[in-house]
Amino acid sequence: MLKLLRVHFDVEIAPYEVAAFRGAIIEKVGIENDLFHNHINSNRNTKDEESKFAYRYPRIQYKRIGKQPVILCVGEGVEEIHKFFEKRNWDIYIGKDLLEMRISKLDLNQFEMCVSERLNAYSIRNWIALNQQAYNQYQKLDGIVEKMAFLEKKLIGNILSFAKGIGWQIEKNIVLKITDVPQSQFISYKKQKLQTFNVEFKTNVFLPQYIGLGAKTSVGMGTIFLKR
Repeated sequence: MLKLLRVHFDVEIAPYEVAAFRGAIIEKVGIENDLFHNHINSNRNTKDEESKFAYRYPRIQYKRIGKQPVILCVGEGVEEIHKFFEKRNWDIYIGKDLLEMRISKLDLNQFEMCVSERLNAYSIRNWIALNQQAYNQYQKLDGIVEKMAFLEKKLIGNILSFAKGIGWQIEKNIVLKITDVPQSQFISYKKQKLQTFNVEFKTNVFLPQYIGLGAKTSVGMGTIFLKR
């Protein structure tokens, strides 16, 4: 069973402010609480980029859903979020703007992770599927069929990484089909240009809505949406 808690706040942020929202929450709870930022050996006198990245599935993810900033807590992150809630003042600054943080919605669920016979339909938004090596391989592919197959393999790999990260061993074969031509765009992140994809797909793996797959999931990339 996987426990998920989604916390929506009654303010608005722009898409490019999700990383700043994350940074402000980390500052509020204290950098010593590493589940909020997924780095180890961090302290108040150490720059975040100088600490070691913890190669684990992010237990606390920061997103923008319906213009609202959202914190998604996964597994043990559900208990960890109390380190934010216990603060007497939740207000944060993004740049010079003060955000008066009030909860508009709390959504706590527990899911049984499974691989079934049926295919569930999903979309994934701003999915960072390719590292530099994979990007070079992808660019050399001529046909759309080959590119779709390449991305399907990457998405299956991301699902397996997610499963491993939450302690779930998938023993059945994963079926996954991209059902529409992926939309690709480049976004700026920390002065880098990153290629992201919006993809419609079906798979026999149950995926809880709003979890992230791929790279940069802690700042809202690769968010999964269940299609009704």
